[in-house]
Amino acid sequence: MSSRFNPLKADAAWQKAWDERRTFAAQDNSPKPKSFVLEMFPYPSGRIHMGHVRNYTMGDVLARFRRMKGMEVLHPMGWDAFGMPAENAAMEKKVHPGTWTRANIATMKAQLKRLGFALDWTRELATCEPEYYGHEQAIFLDFLENGLVYRKESAVNWDPVDMTVLANEQVIDGRGWRSGALIERRKLSQWFLKITDFAEDLLEGVQALEHWPDKVKLMQENWIGKSEGLQFRFKLSDGGEVEVFTTRPDTIFGSSFVAIAADHPIAQKLAADSSEVQAFIERCKQGGTTAAELETQEKLGLDTGLRATHPFDPALELPVYIANFVLMDYGTGAVFGVPAHDQRDFDFATKYALPIRRVVSEGDKTAPEFYDSEAYTGPGTLVNSHFLDGMDVTDAKRAVIERAEQGGWGKGQTVWRLRDWGVSRQRYWGTPIPIIHCESCGPVGVPREQLPVVLPEDVSFDVPGNPLDRHPTWKHVDCPKCGAQARRETDTLDTFVDSSWYFIRFASQPGDKPFDKAVAEQWLPVGQYIGGVEHAILHLLYARFFTRALRHIGKLDIAEPFAGLFTQGMVTHETYKTLDGRWLSPEEIRRDSAGAVEIASGDVIEVGRIEKMSKSKKNTVDPEPIVDQYGADAVRWFMLSDSPPERDLEWSENGIEGAWRFVQRLWRLFDGLEDAGGEDKDLDRKLHRTIAGVAIDIEALTFNKAVAKLYELTAAIEKAQPSASRTAAIRALARVVAPMVPHLAEEAWATIGTGGLIADAPWPEVDPALLVDDEVTIAVQVNGKLRETLVLPKGTSKEDLEAAALAADKIVRTLEGKAPRKVIVVPDRLVNIVA
Repeated sequence: MSSRFNPLKADAAWQKAWDERRTFAAQDNSPKPKSFVLEMFPYPSGRIHMGHVRNYTMGDVLARFRRMKGMEVLHPMGWDAFGMPAENAAMEKKVHPGTWTRANIATMKAQLKRLGFALDWTRELATCEPEYYGHEQAIFLDFLENGLVYRKESAVNWDPVDMTVLANEQVIDGRGWRSGALIERRKLSQWFLKITDFAEDLLEGVQALEHWPDKVKLMQENWIGKSEGLQFRFKLSDGGEVEVFTTRPDTIFGSSFVAIAADHPIAQKLAADSSEVQAFIERCKQGGTTAAELETQEKLGLDTGLRATHPFDPALELPVYIANFVLMDYGTGAVFGVPAHDQRDFDFATKYALPIRRVVSEGDKTAPEFYDSEAYTGPGTLVNSHFLDGMDVTDAKRAVIERAEQGGWGKGQTVWRLRDWGVSRQRYWGTPIPIIHCESCGPVGVPREQLPVVLPEDVSFDVPGNPLDRHPTWKHVDCPKCGAQARRETDTLDTFVDSSWYFIRFASQPGDKPFDKAVAEQWLPVGQYIGGVEHAILHLLYARFFTRALRHIGKLDIAEPFAGLFTQGMVTHETYKTLDGRWLSPEEIRRDSAGAVEIASGDVIEVGRIEKMSKSKKNTVDPEPIVDQYGADAVRWFMLSDSPPERDLEWSENGIEGAWRFVQRLWRLFDGLEDAGGEDKDLDRKLHRTIAGVAIDIEALTFNKAVAKLYELTAAIEKAQPSASRTAAIRALARVVAPMVPHLAEEAWATIGTGGLIADAPWPEVDPALLVDDEVTIAVQVNGKLRETLVLPKGTSKEDLEAAALAADKIVRTLEGKAPRKVIVVPDRLVNIVA
């Protein structure tokens, strides 16, 4: 063995050995207990970044550890490969989205392999390949045949320049994120999945997710948003009615207006006879459709002239407005406003000088006049509310619902914030929706034997909009039912569909169907899922829905896809900016006596905040040159060691240097191994406690604690004299660090081990007897102040503890020959002498 570890040589050699032996290929028919470890698969944007490295290192340590513990581990990798960035690249770089995507996959795969992750590459998948999305089309048809898919008109964000629908996240300050055009609200026919059919089940299931972070469970509960309320009708001054829904019927006596959506039937009817109403409705279309956007955008309204009669007070008439903050897709498309107790209503009433009346008391504030600068939304007692006065909010809600039902003008209802999932996207680079539109037969599912419906390669992005719409031949087909000329659906599926079942395809990959039920259920649910908290709602909720939907149609017998979830922190770095506002990458700056300067110009630059690594701010660190310099194991060790895994990790040169030095320290131990005789009881105890403690820490994903224990054990071995105990500790150490620094461990095992790969070696056995303390440290106090500590056999009697304490030199000197007035003994812990 060399006295210095050569990581580049070792990395390449052992990665080749693992590949050739298919070391990490999971066996479906293995008799071992099965474990499915999965990190959220990446989007192939070009190169991996340090966030990827941290995420996959965590999963890799757990996967390797569980293999050593005797499990058959499935630890696969794939690519979430459809989506807008590829289409943007096609427009900007004049390259086909598939060419750009597949080139990125090749680059990122090579980078991941260089880090030595224990991945089962035999199960690799990419969602952009027909052999994946063809099976997704089959699942869509299964859902369609079982009533879980439907088509309806829906409001969308429409970019009039790019001529496409934008997701809510792509609308920034009311404008398209790429074109900068003002977004319009349009109605388009869209395909929907009936996720709301499973709302109750999804909500109840959250509480059973014992191994999920509480914050993620709360986010899911809030997104599903179950609430009890009242749906009722206001009589209108023109003889008609308007139906509203509210979760706060208790505040009904504080109402001062009714607001309807711009596309409400009443608004549309008024627009037919009024250019003013038409113009206002068009203005309302210039705005977002998300709840967050509705809360923050300027509140606009138009008084229709209609008046609504209060159900409890016929003399009270409320003005009816068309308002831009009410959406037809939410509730009934109409609300009543209670400005004193809803901030949105407060802002609207303030703008249009409408009454603001207090009906829920806050402490001693009971007067109807409301002078506060914000709405009061907290608990309280009902005031200024006739028969509700004195009730709390809960009782008042119940009382109003009861009277509405008795009077026949309303009914109590349970409603959900969750809406059905609109999956249509006017995009090329996505899974084609397997539907054919026929003038006579309507929408018809593509026959199964014609799957996959493959995207055409000969498309152009020279003109904005969806290339599938203007393709000369692809969309023109015959109707499978009547044979008449028909056209394909040119919308593609939301890419969240691709990631809602990929973990099932990892578990089972038959050629003739999406998955084999029996094989998939051997692995599912995923035992440990790891990924960013930014996916806490949509991706995780959609995946939970998919497993339930597949169970509903008899394809799968599991409800929850992920038994355990861990959300790791981000990797952060300083930001650098020139004085004229250009962002610089870490490679473009150097530090000297003048501070931080740009290498190219020599100009002093501004060092900004430590932030999440992002391409836009150029504060990313490419792992490849770091691996070239320090090797994969040093990078892995740094990712695990510097902070708790759920917290952000700041990348630093000092940190990676420290990790590199520790890798060399370990190597010197293995390199210097020599057989010797004799026991070292303290080292034996330290070793076995470390083995047990590191195992607990890895399972708990508290990798920084495991690293701390390994630093301590390494230091103890370095200090120990040659002995059989030291030799055994070094051999065991190689196995205990193997999940974290696998290349170093394999290199050491090749010489000091017993043959084979350390990746296949078992986790060291623990001697339970060495985990039990046979000595304890006793604190000796005089008048409550610590004066001495004694190490004595565990279980020493009170009498012997007292005698040992009084005989200790420091205690004798402190007492100065005086007899103690009292001695208090707490066995195995404390002796307190009262002088």
